[in-house]
Amino acid sequence: MASTTPPLLASRMTLANGLTIPQVQLGLYMMSGKEGTHSIKEALSLGYRGFDCAQMYHNEKEAGQAIRDYLASADNTQGLKREDIFYTSKLSSNKTSYEAVRRSIKGSVAASGLEYIDLFLLHSPYGGKEARLTSWKALEDAVEEGEIKMAGVSNYGVAHIEELIASNPRVPPVINQIEVHPFNTQTGIRDTCAKHNIAIEAYAPLARALRMKHPKILEFAKKYSCTPAQVFVKWSVQHDLVTLPKSIRLERMFENASVDRFTISDDDMAALDALDERLVTDWDPTEAP
Repeated sequence: MASTTPPLLASRMTLANGLTIPQVQLGLYMMSGKEGTHSIKEALSLGYRGFDCAQMYHNEKEAGQAIRDYLASADNTQGLKREDIFYTSKLSSNKTSYEAVRRSIKGSVAASGLEYIDLFLLHSPYGGKEARLTSWKALEDAVEEGEIKMAGVSNYGVAHIEELIASNPRVPPVINQIEVHPFNTQTGIRDTCAKHNIAIEAYAPLARALRMKHPKILEFAKKYSCTPAQVFVKWSVQHDLVTLPKSIRLERMFENASVDRFTISDDDMAALDALDERLVTDWDPTEAP
């Protein structure tokens, strides 16, 4: 494996609020605390600067500690500081109690030990309209008080996005994190978010390896002299998505970010888009009431 940092890891997208976000980040879903600690250290050494965590992952403390330890270590040869790292967490469940949500956000900040969280998301639309809008108000106040830098949502469908925008939020959402890949393109949600200047973060961008041997994926991997996983990542990048490929192996982390040397043609992108089968690899709350 090459020792150089893949250029894509330095790529950042500018969000509607003027702040930037690394386009490729390491997803920490289903990583144990030990796996997360190891993976974050490896990823930082490789050049990753964004890490996607959540209360539901039960590894916020370990993730924050791993980041802090790396920044203070001799391995940090680039002299990285806290502000060079982009850390995301998510509220496990929406609540109708504003104070309960504020406590929960403060708990995540404290667990990470990072002083603030760059992006905090409502993890799902579950709980109903009152809980969603109450939880959003708590996020807005957390932004205004400096606990979090920016706020967004996750697993929000079209109706949930429109509901939030109709509430005339003081702090508009900058991100909707949803499952997106060629086999679940989510064009309706993506179009709605684009209308409201909400960027899309793609989780499970590799479709959790369920379609790595699909004939079209193998055809394009051969055509572009890349791996099947790189086809998925490049599709995300060319659609201007923030992408969150998960791996605990250094060589896979490197591979997932090493997609700069090829460009998928417009015709082939259209062919990949046409693979959509609404494949859900984990959960899909986007139609929740």
